Parts: sequence; C-alpha cells; structure tokens
Amino acid sequence: MYQSMKLLAVADIHGSQYRLNLVLNNIEKYQPDLVVICGDITQFGPAEVAINFLNQIPVTTLAIPGNIDTVDVSSGISKSNADNIHLCALEKRGLSFIGIGGEITTPLDDISIQIDGMKKPLKESITNNTILVTHVPPYETQDKVFLGKYIGSKDLRALIDTYKPRLVLSGHVHEDPGVTELDSTIVVNCSLGKRTEGALIILNDHIEVTILD
Repeated sequence: MYQSMKLLAVADIHGSQYRLNLVLNNIEKYQPDLVVICGDITQFGPAEVAINFLNQIPVTTLAIPGNIDTVDVSSGISKSNADNIHLCALEKRGLSFIGIGGEITTPLDDISIQIDGMKKPLKESITNNTILVTHVPPYETQDKVFLGKYIGSKDLRALIDTYKPRLVLSGHVHEDPGVTELDSTIVVNCSLGKRTEGALIILNDHIEVTILD
C-alpha cells in the first residue's frame, strides 16, 4: 500500500533562475513531500547549471533530463542532491516512480530500466501503483501546439493504454499544460508555461491535481 503524498511537479525550467524561483516559492507555499522535475532543466546545458538549480531545492527531488538538456546534464542530475530516475525505478511511500527522459525515439518495448541494480523490461515494470515521469507527453494528451497539431509520443500513448500506470507526469509542450484522464490513468503536463507554474498533486485513494497559475 502507498501512503498519502503531496507532489509538486514541474518541467521546462530552461536554465531560468526566475522560473526556478517560482518553483522555490511554491515549495515554501505548499510544502510538498516531493518535487518531480520532468526535464529541460537547462537551456542546452551545461551540467553545472543543473547541479546548481537542483541543489537549491530544499526537499526530496526526482528529476530526468529533457530534449534540450545536453548529455552531460544527466550526469549533473546524478551529482546533485536530486535522484536521477532516467531509465530507473525508485520507490517512494509505496509508489514506483519510473523515468524516461529526453526524446522518446527507441521503441518502448525495447527499453529496459534499472530496479535495485537489475535490468527489467519497462513494460514488465508498470503497475497501477506506477508514476511514469517523462519529458515528452503521450499522444493526444496535453500535447497540442499551434494550429491544433498533436506532437506527443504515440509509442508512449500505446504503452499507457496497455499497462495503465496510475499517473503520468510530463512537460515539453509549453502551450498545453493541464490534465487528461485516460481510463484509469491521469496524465499531467506540468510545464512552466507562459501562464502556469507546474502542478500540485495530492495522492490519496484518489488523485487531485491543481495546475498552478
């Protein structure tokens, strides 16, 4: 069984101290148990920016790199006070957090993740107690850009429709922060957009999501 938890989920800081300050202010205001960062911490690196930003966050933090983060940013996350969950599973209060950072280019059926030092296929690791943390959103779920085009991952959407994780946190599409319910899965785009400051999520028997603005 999992315990009640309050999450602050954000994405797309893009190397901006101003955007990070929004996160820090909301941590002080809402007192989350956990912060989850869904990629694009930097604006094309370097790792030192990610380390600096993540070390300013005063609560337990999980993070993945985004498509704009350079390769060294992933190692920067690992060197910071945050937990790097890219292609890893990490349990918090009975919930399994699984991260898929960057672009989703490899067929997801081919991806393995690290669990307690062992590799396991992603599709065998997802349960109804899984929180999937991605940078790119699933197709047709808070992924609409200019002129109504959907740019999310079809592979990710198929994985979610088949294995039904409890919650999916993503970013990337700054234009479309918000919440979509897919059967038994809730998908949240928590991008720090022009009007929004991420998402506050209460996990109990039900999931309550508030998009902060």
